[in-house]
Amino acid sequence: MSPITKSAKKALRQSLRRRARNLIYKKKIKNLLKEVRGLISQKKIEEAKKFLPQVYKLLDKAAKTGLIKSRTAARKKSRITKLIIKSR
Repeated sequence: MSPITKSAKKALRQSLRRRARNLIYKKKIKNLLKEVRGLISQKKIEEAKKFLPQVYKLLDKAAKTGLIKSRTAARKKSRITKLIIKSR
């Protein structure tokens, strides 16, 4: 069903825009985490460490805007940091 009222049409447009933006941010986070994990598996620990501030920034911003929950962000930060420390 498509929206009928003017406000419903606008709400649909807004939600589609937000969804597109959210998917882009989620993909950025996913790709960055994947890249860091890849560096860790290749034993390039120093290079992985350089990505940490970038990872923290993206996760914190996503949590702040409600894209992901704050505890999810904390868990992801914790696990990626623990992985770097463990693989030294």
